[in-house]
Amino acid sequence: MNEIDLSVVLPCLNEEKAIGICVRKIKDVFHKHKINGEIIVADNGSSDNSAAIAEKEGARVVVEHVKGYGAAYLRGLREAKGRHIIMGDSDNTYDFNDIPHFLEKLHQGYDFVMGSRFKGRLKKGSMPWMNRYIGNPILSGMCRIFFRTKLSDIHCGMRAFTYEAYKKMRLRSLGMEFATEMVVAALQNKMRISEIPIDYHPRKGESKLVPFRDAWRHIRFMLLYCPVWLYFIPGIAGLLAGVALLLILLKGPVLFLGHYWDMHVVIFASVISILSYQVLNLGIYAHTYAIRQKFLRYDKFTLFFQRNFSLEKGLIFGLVLFLIGFAINLLIFIEWFSSSFGPLYRIRESILAMTLLVIGLQTIFSSFFVSLLFLKRK
Repeated sequence: MNEIDLSVVLPCLNEEKAIGICVRKIKDVFHKHKINGEIIVADNGSSDNSAAIAEKEGARVVVEHVKGYGAAYLRGLREAKGRHIIMGDSDNTYDFNDIPHFLEKLHQGYDFVMGSRFKGRLKKGSMPWMNRYIGNPILSGMCRIFFRTKLSDIHCGMRAFTYEAYKKMRLRSLGMEFATEMVVAALQNKMRISEIPIDYHPRKGESKLVPFRDAWRHIRFMLLYCPVWLYFIPGIAGLLAGVALLLILLKGPVLFLGHYWDMHVVIFASVISILSYQVLNLGIYAHTYAIRQKFLRYDKFTLFFQRNFSLEKGLIFGLVLFLIGFAINLLIFIEWFSSSFGPLYRIRESILAMTLLVIGLQTIFSSFFVSLLFLKRK
């Protein structure tokens, strides 16, 4: 068992105006609440006196040469020796007097405790208008929808977790998306999560945040780790819409909203059906690969698919679609042959048949590839 009860990890890049204040506040909390703790400052290549100040104030300074918010945290977390870990920024935006509240939740049995700036008080000038009313609400909302959580502030930099929880999360992101990865990892590991309100203060020193670039990094991470929204929902919606349009327009033009919808829509429906089906296949490839590489955990969809899918079933389904398309084309050819190769008006049927042919072939070849991904190794 670790002798140190709490490790406080602070990432640092040119924070000489605030790092000393942060370390002193944490030490005061340790003394006041009789906490056996350590302070680790992960310096990410500061060109000012941040590291020297932190060391002088009693923190243990470690250096991470790889640039990035996540890289600094990963270095600091590797050095942590406490049974519990609290992380927070070195810019004096967070009130480290809240440390006992985080520890209380961990002692109650929670694995992961998030601070919420939106449930607490946002002091004047602490958060830019764009971040407060657009960026953070959108990103937190996406996380709630994608990963079915009720957390209100997924980008709050002050959070706590047990050492065992940290080991289970297997964190690896080097950039700002590290904050999102930690939340997603906690959710995927079905940890007991709590959220507490905290106050947020104006920072001291220059912000390292690049709003649009960093926002994209968070969005990209969530999409990569949530194939349902990246692949399956768009793929299923597009495929159903495309096939429905093909069948509706099979007999001729349709009057809708005062206009006739005809051949251009038929062609569009065919293309969108094939494209959407390919997106679904890509989703299966990506999801399976991510699980086999342990980026994602097995879920109900994957377990159901693995139990019910086989190469033979995939080949049969693909062959049936291919033969239906081939049969339609054959009947059209027979009709054309019977009319001595005269005028032929079966474009709609031909497009439907070719769509089925392509989807059938996609299914056959995709089945081989998915079977390869599911191969078991010793």
